[in-house]
Amino acid sequence: MSGFQKKAFDHLQKKANISPDEIFKVADSVKNADFKDEKTVRNLVKQLSKMAGKPVSKEKEDKIVKAIVENNMDMNQLNQMFKK
Repeated sequence: MSGFQKKAFDHLQKKANISPDEIFKVADSVKNADFKDEKTVRNLVKQLSKMAGKPVSKEKEDKIVKAIVENNMDMNQLNQMFKK
């Protein structure tokens, strides 16, 4: 693992209490995921929310899922949605 990667993982672990192993497990689970499938995306949003210890309301979850499935949102917009 490079120095940059280690710093990034350390930052995630400190800020969101998510271990590198958890990150790799999620990454593996979505390698071949169909992001046009609402159920798949909804499960991923729930999983990430739980991992980060950041509850997501049903309304916000619906907005995030719709945006990802319809592919009409860039990552900056998605990041802003999670910050609210």
